Amino acid sequence: MERRGSPYGVAAAAAVVVVAMAAAAGGEAARLSPEHYRSTCPGVESVVRSVVARKVKETFVTVPATLRLFFHDCFVEQGCDASVMIASRGNDAEKDSPDNLSLAGDGFDTVVRAKAAVEKKCPGVVSCADILAIAARDVVAMSSGPRWTVELGRLDGLVSKSGGVAGKLPGPDMRVKDLAAIFAKNNLTVLDMVALSGAHTVGFAHCTRFAGRLYGRVGGGVDPSYDPAYARQLMAACPRDVAPTIAVNMDPITPAAFDNAYYANLAGGLGLFTSDQELYADAASRPAVTGFAKNQTLFFEAFKEAMVKLGRVGVKSGKHGEIRRDCTAFN
Repeated sequence: MERRGSPYGVAAAAAVVVVAMAAAAGGEAARLSPEHYRSTCPGVESVVRSVVARKVKETFVTVPATLRLFFHDCFVEQGCDASVMIASRGNDAEKDSPDNLSLAGDGFDTVVRAKAAVEKKCPGVVSCADILAIAARDVVAMSSGPRWTVELGRLDGLVSKSGGVAGKLPGPDMRVKDLAAIFAKNNLTVLDMVALSGAHTVGFAHCTRFAGRLYGRVGGGVDPSYDPAYARQLMAACPRDVAPTIAVNMDPITPAAFDNAYYANLAGGLGLFTSDQELYADAASRPAVTGFAKNQTLFFEAFKEAMVKLGRVGVKSGKHGEIRRDCTAFN
C-alpha cells in the first residue's frame, strides 16, 4: 500500500528502499536531534509521556506491545517510519503480514492516543515515527528500565506493504548466525542483538510460537535445552492444540520488571524461544549474556545504545516522507 497520489511506482519504491538502507548507515541519521522540536513543539515528550503513563496504568500489556511495535517498524525494509501503523482496506499493509498479526493492539492504541494529544498542542508538526520512538523509550522507563535521550526528526513513510515483511524480522526458531545476519543488515552488532533481545524480559508470546519445542520434535520428547520443570510449566499452560490466542510471559521470574533476569534465565534453561536459548548456547553471544546476567547496569547501558542505533534505521526526509495527520493513514 502506498500513499494515494504518490509519484512513486515500483521502481521508485525500490529507490526509497535504497535511501532507507543508506540512512541506516548514518546518512539520514545525522539529521536527527533530541532538540528537533525545541521551537516547533516544545514539551512534546512530556505530552507523549503523560499519555503513555495513563495507558500503562490501564494495562501492563502496553509495555511489551509498544516496544515490540517499535522493533517491528524499524526492522522491516522501510525502517523507523511508522509504516507498521498504516491500516489498509485491502489488508495489504505491513501490519497485515503474517509476521505482524500477533502485534498487540495496545501498542497501536498507545501511538494513536499520543498522536491525538500531540496534535492538539502542535498540529501537523510531530511525526508518528517520532511518537513511537518516544513511547518505546517511555514504556521501558516506566517498567523499571533505563531511560535514554531519543533522537528526533523522522518523517513518516509513504509505503507500507505486507509483502515487504517476510524474512526481515528475527524468528523464534532462528540460530545465532541467522539472527546476527538480520541485525547486521540494520547496522547492529552481536552485542546490540543480545542487548535488544533483553526486551523479552517484559514480553509475552503465544503458545503457537514455541509449541514445536514442546511437541513437535522429530522422535518426540521435549527440547532438552529446556529446564524440565519449566517445560512442564509450559505444557500445563500450553497443551496440545491450544487456542492461538493463549500466551505466556517470556520471563517467568520477573515478568513485569524490565531487568536483567532474562539473561540469568537463559543460563538456567528458561529461554522460551529457541532464539532466546541459543544466545546462551552459542559462543559468539554467550559472553554478552553472562556479562548482562551479572551486571544489570552493563545491560542497561548496552540496551540504551542499541535502541538509539535502531532508531536511526531508514530515517526519511524531504520528499521521501511526510508528517501524517492520522498515524493509521497516509495524508
